Amino acid sequence: MRYGLPRSTSPSPERRSRRRTSTFGLPSDSESDFEGPPTDSDSELSSPSSLSSDSFCYESESQVPPPPPRPKREPRSPAEQRHAEDTVAAIRLRTRYHDPYEEWEKQTRKDAFHTARRAQVQTRLETQSRRTQRNTQELQSLAAMHAEQLAEVQRQLAALQVRQQSEVNKLVSSWQEQDKTFRGRIEGVIRVEEEKLRAKLEAERKAREEAEKKRKEEEERRKAEEEAKRKEEEQAQRQREVEAAAKHQEEEKDRLRREKLDAEEQGRAQLGMSLAEEDWVHARETLKNLKAGPMKTVKGNQPLKSKWSAIRRQITPKIGQLTHDIDSVTRITQQLIDIICPSERLPMDIYFAALSSLAKAILLQAETEVTAEKRSAIPLAMVAARLLGTLEGFPDIFFAKLVQRSGGWPVPSVIPSTDSDGTAWNELERTKAMGYRTYDKQRETLSDHVMRVSGMMRVYFLILAAPVPQPLDKMFQLPRFWTYFARMIGDERLLETAVAAQVLHAALDVGGMEAKFIWGNQWVKMMELLYEGATTGIGGVAGKLVGGQTPEGKAARVRVQLQIERIMDATGSR
Repeated sequence: MRYGLPRSTSPSPERRSRRRTSTFGLPSDSESDFEGPPTDSDSELSSPSSLSSDSFCYESESQVPPPPPRPKREPRSPAEQRHAEDTVAAIRLRTRYHDPYEEWEKQTRKDAFHTARRAQVQTRLETQSRRTQRNTQELQSLAAMHAEQLAEVQRQLAALQVRQQSEVNKLVSSWQEQDKTFRGRIEGVIRVEEEKLRAKLEAERKAREEAEKKRKEEEERRKAEEEAKRKEEEQAQRQREVEAAAKHQEEEKDRLRREKLDAEEQGRAQLGMSLAEEDWVHARETLKNLKAGPMKTVKGNQPLKSKWSAIRRQITPKIGQLTHDIDSVTRITQQLIDIICPSERLPMDIYFAALSSLAKAILLQAETEVTAEKRSAIPLAMVAARLLGTLEGFPDIFFAKLVQRSGGWPVPSVIPSTDSDGTAWNELERTKAMGYRTYDKQRETLSDHVMRVSGMMRVYFLILAAPVPQPLDKMFQLPRFWTYFARMIGDERLLETAVAAQVLHAALDVGGMEAKFIWGNQWVKMMELLYEGATTGIGGVAGKLVGGQTPEGKAARVRVQLQIERIMDATGSR
C-alpha cells in the first residue's frame, strides 16, 4: 500500500534549492523534518553566485555574508512524530521492494525499444537504399534523355546543315544561271548591235545602189511611159468603144430581167405566192407586232392579265386531253372555240393574247408528245386545222409562233444577217431567231433541237394535208407542200444541215405518197434530185450530202433515202 502525507509549506520563500521528490511525492531521507544545519554545499547552492554566472565573486570566503537564519518550526506531538516515522518506514520498505512484473515490463519495454530501433535502422537503410536506387535510376533516365536530346540536336544540326548546304548549292546554281543568262544577254546585245551596224552598212550600200538603179530605171520608165501613154490612149479608145457596147447589152439584159421579174411578181401576186424571205419577214413582223401590241398591253394591265391567265389555264389542259378519237377532236375543238370566242366577245387585246397562248400550247404539245410518239401529231393537227379555219387572225399568229419556236424551217429560209427591220442581231437574239432554246446561257444540243423542230414540222405538214370544210390561209394549204420542197432543194445551205434532213423525212412520211398522186412526174423529178443529194451529193458534187457529216445528219439522211425508195416502190406497184 502507499502512504502519503500533506506536503508542508516552504519554510521560506527565498529558498532556491529544488527538492527532489520520490515516486510517491515524499521527501527523501535527507529532506526529512529533522534535517541538520545547512551545509556548505547548500550554502553554495543557495548563494547568489551559484544562480548566475554573471554574479560578482568575493575575494575570500570570509567576505561572504552568512545566510539568514531559518524560522523555527513548532515542535510536533509524540503521536505525530510516531505517525511520520511509521510512514517513512513504510515508504522505505515499499521503495526497496522489487516487483517481477515491473521488472518484466521494464525489460519488455527495453526489448521493444531495441526491436523498434533495429526496425527503424532497417527501415532507414531500406529507405536509403530505395532512395539511392531511385536517384540512380533518375540519373540514368536523365542521362538517357540528355543523350537522346543530344542526338536529336545533332540530327537537327545535321539536317540544318544539309538544308543549308542545299540552299547554298541552289543559290550558287541560281547565281551561275543568272551569270550565264547575263553573259548570254550581253553577248546577244553585242551580236545584235554588230548585226545592226552590218545591216546599216549594207543598207547604205544598197541604198546607193538602189538610188543609182532608180535613176537609170526612172530614165527608162520615162521613156517607157511616153510609149505606153500613147498605146494606152489607143487602148482606152478601143476599151471605151467595147464598154459602151457591153453597157448597152447589160442595160438590155437588165431591162429584160426586170420585165421578167415584174411579170413573175405579178404572177405570184395573182396566184398568192411569195418569196421565202418575204414569208419570214411577214412572220417576224407579225410576232413583233403581237409582242409590242396586245401582249404588252395585257401584261401591263392587271385586270386584263388576270382574265388572260384564266383563259390560258383553261387552254392548256384541253390540249393535253387530245386522243385519236374523232369525237375527242371535235369536242375539244369546240371547247377551245368557246373559250376563245365566248358569248360575250373578248376585248381585242385579250383575244389576240389568247390566240398566242393557244398557238404556244399546240406547239409545246407537238414538241413533247410528237417527239415521243409521232402518231400523236394527227389529232393535234386536226384540231389546229379546224381552229385555223374558224378563229379570225389565228393563221398569222400560229405561223408567227411556229417560226419563233423553230426558226426559219417553216418557210424554209436561212436566217438573214439582220432582223426584219434591218437592225443587226446580237448573239442571243440570233440564237433565239434560229429556234434554239437556251438554258443558263447555254444553247440546247443539236439532237434535242432536231427532234423538237421535227415534231413541230410534222404537225405543220399534217395541217397542210388535213381535210377541212373550207380552204385555209395560203400558208396552210396543200400547194405549200410543193413550195416547201422546191425552196428546200433550191438552197444548198439548208440541205447541208441535220435539221433539214430530219424535217424532209417527216414531210415525206406525212405527205410523200399523196404528193406523188397529185403532182405525178414533177414530184418524181423532185424526188430524183433529193435522192441524188442523199446518195451522190447535192447537185452531183461528191461529199456534199444532204444532212451534212454530223451523226444526226447521217442518220436522218439514211431515213430520207429509205423513205424516197418506199414512195417510189409504192407508187410504181400501183
